[in-house]
Amino acid sequence: MALSIGIVGLPNVGKSTLFNALTKAQNAEAANYPFCTIERNHAIVPVPDPRMAPLVELANPERVVNATVEFVDIAGLVRGASKGEGLGNQFLGHIRETSAIVHVVRCFEDEDIVHVEGSIDPVRDIEVIEIELILADLQATEQRVEKLVRKAKGDKEAAAQLEVARRLAEHLGAGHPASEFAEKDTAPGAELLGELGLITSKPVIFAANVDEHVLAEDNEHVRRVREVAARRGSPVAKISAKVEEELVGLDDAERAEFLSSYGVKESGIEQVIRESYEVLGLISYFTVGPKEVRAWTIRRGWKAPRAASVIHTDFEKGFIRAEVIAYADYVAHGGEQGCRTAGLLRVEGKDYVVQDGDVMHFRFNV
Repeated sequence: MALSIGIVGLPNVGKSTLFNALTKAQNAEAANYPFCTIERNHAIVPVPDPRMAPLVELANPERVVNATVEFVDIAGLVRGASKGEGLGNQFLGHIRETSAIVHVVRCFEDEDIVHVEGSIDPVRDIEVIEIELILADLQATEQRVEKLVRKAKGDKEAAAQLEVARRLAEHLGAGHPASEFAEKDTAPGAELLGELGLITSKPVIFAANVDEHVLAEDNEHVRRVREVAARRGSPVAKISAKVEEELVGLDDAERAEFLSSYGVKESGIEQVIRESYEVLGLISYFTVGPKEVRAWTIRRGWKAPRAASVIHTDFEKGFIRAEVIAYADYVAHGGEQGCRTAGLLRVEGKDYVVQDGDVMHFRFNV
């Protein structure tokens, strides 16, 4: 299944610099002036997963395929974006299609890099973006209300949807995100939110962008972001967009040594992706063989037939059984044959709930 993440934030907070690092290519211009990103930047990149290397070493496959994530970077949003101010408003439709939002917040001081609001204030900056996203969602909801008003005459189902849409519009109009809508978990509410693709209904990861000297310890700006995130129930990834760019092209050993020099073990990119998987309830399982070692992304709690569908829909339709080996057992016993000998390969049926890291082989008949 595809994982897509939209990147939002004010101009000059480091969004495009981060995007360059995320995609491991300089394909999003980063410059010291507002609106340097004037088109949507979009890329599909591999998900770093340290569990892949041992599997590759054991199987020596012809090719290796990581799970992937799509990143969508749009122009920086400013006050009034929902009313057409700036350029970011032109691309809000693109992030309506994403699964989660990474909100990049500037948490560094640099007199040479202008701030569109004139000063560094992470809490204010977060509120500016959140208000604009809520207002954009309100516009989309009001447009749906107008359509339902015309359709509701003589149509009971449309009339019922209209009432939910009106309550949602009232909720957004009061300055609350769609994620806090009281009816979001009801069937009508969930259906409406799903159809509208409201931005504020999506999980948010705050990316606190710091200079490299603050990676090991939080500064006051980061602490304020964490306070806001805690109230929102959102995770925080602390990143240095500059450091992420410097990591591009380094091998694993060099990356580890470079990060260690700043007192950290995990890059900001890895934090963002890990937190995205967590908030979306995603896990990975593996298929391993001489032709290919591959990671597949599914939702936590999926049973074996549905998990098989991400390989091909026929696998779910004709599912017979799944042969499963826990990741730790697979590596410890040198692969499939060692696990068979040790009695660690399990045959599971349709009710098996796939676990993160499972090495799987599906039997099916169509």
